[in-house]
Amino acid sequence: MRLRVLIADDERPARSFLAAMLHTFPEVDLVAEAGSGAEAVELIYRHQPELALLDLQMPELDGLAVATLIEKDNRPQIAFVTAYDEYAVRAFELNAIDYLLKPVERERLGATLARTEALLERGVGQERSDRGLDRIVTAIDAIDSVRHPAYLARLPVRRHDEILLLPVSELSSIESEGDLLVLTTA
Repeated sequence: MRLRVLIADDERPARSFLAAMLHTFPEVDLVAEAGSGAEAVELIYRHQPELALLDLQMPELDGLAVATLIEKDNRPQIAFVTAYDEYAVRAFELNAIDYLLKPVERERLGATLARTEALLERGVGQERSDRGLDRIVTAIDAIDSVRHPAYLARLPVRRHDEILLLPVSELSSIESEGDLLVLTTA
């Protein structure tokens, strides 16, 4: 049995690098490459891969959003591929099979492929509980709140030749004078 894999990454060089590496594994069929999250959703439904290698950060629909949009009966195993290690814990909270840091090493990719094959042989495959999907939605909300904090906590301010990090809570007013801003603190 050959493992059917899909790659989704908005950066063409990253997709090409991963595709070339996947071609070195004889038991793998690269069934599709997506340049966006929306395209990934469409291609997952069309090609039914067993493993989706999703870039965590893509414009419009990121890898997390792709994972939530796929119905559980059609959802492949998911491994996130990203340059950012700060989301690793959240990715595993989503039941991701793996979290690969760019540039991906062949040994790590091989371990991900082996783990996917082992899960498929045990029949875990695409069967995911609604609780797992709820955890994905919760994790997306947590990541969005980190990416887009509710407000700015500190403001970098130049004072003569130094930069100060001024707590926003200490500001009492901000006035504009041409190209300059005058900040008044309590």
